[in-house]
Amino acid sequence: MGRLGNPSRHAAPIINHPSYLINRRGFTLIELLVVIAVITLLMAVLLPAVGRARRQARAVVCQTRLRQWGMTLAAYAQDNDGRFPRGVYAGEWLLRGTLLSVSSTDPNAPQDSLHHFRVKDIACCPMASRSQPPDKIKFSVSNSLPVGFEHPPIVANGIPGSEFNAWVMVRPSPPLVGSYGVNEWLFRGGFAPLNVSVDIFSLKGAGNIPVVLDSVAPSGLFMGGPPGIEFTAGNYFCINRHDGCVNGLFLDWSVRRIGLKELWTLKWNKDFDTNGRWTKAGGVTPSQWPKWMRRFKD
Repeated sequence: MGRLGNPSRHAAPIINHPSYLINRRGFTLIELLVVIAVITLLMAVLLPAVGRARRQARAVVCQTRLRQWGMTLAAYAQDNDGRFPRGVYAGEWLLRGTLLSVSSTDPNAPQDSLHHFRVKDIACCPMASRSQPPDKIKFSVSNSLPVGFEHPPIVANGIPGSEFNAWVMVRPSPPLVGSYGVNEWLFRGGFAPLNVSVDIFSLKGAGNIPVVLDSVAPSGLFMGGPPGIEFTAGNYFCINRHDGCVNGLFLDWSVRRIGLKELWTLKWNKDFDTNGRWTKAGGVTPSQWPKWMRRFKD
């Protein structure tokens, strides 16, 4: 036969080498379930670590914002001979005035600054930047004007926050949202008579006197023992916002992390006993703390 009659000349070669063989079989159900189980296990291990990293990053941002508060309030004190305004809720008005006194006339200052320090984004801790729905008025502020403020008498009303919600000052307008609060003792007789503005430069132990902290209200008078539940009046600062801690600004303008049980060792006013009933020096035992606080470090 001719060349066209020989089929063997055009047949594909047969290769039996193992490297040439291709396994075209897909995953079995067992293999797929194993892969899913491994992925689920990895997520269970990694997600808590990611969550902790995010919380730690937000805590660092919170401390940065408190340092900006410190620079702003230090500049205010310098401009007023080392004195804060005095009167009932004067600290709350100072906080509000700081957040609303954004310069738009000074050509040398950016529009989101006060005393040339950025104040636009310092109202809220990043862990508590959203407010709760304004269902009803839940706290009110005295209509007495602190010395040094020129706006007309007006009652301030608002909605308290929580560990992860900002508070809202509804009145006066415009509404103000924040999640820090001032130590009201600095402004209403805690370190000087109520009718005398305190000279903060003369106070000793400034590094242990709190000024601005994580809070569920714009201001508070820290007093009494630990709350059985969070957000009790007088304990607006005792909230589990940063894994058993809050961040705070002190009168020496330092910022640090404060354990919730450590709050009772701070000098809230001149008569506050820093070795009192709720401190180690005062003999407190772990079982005496409310249940929600027992797991936190002493």
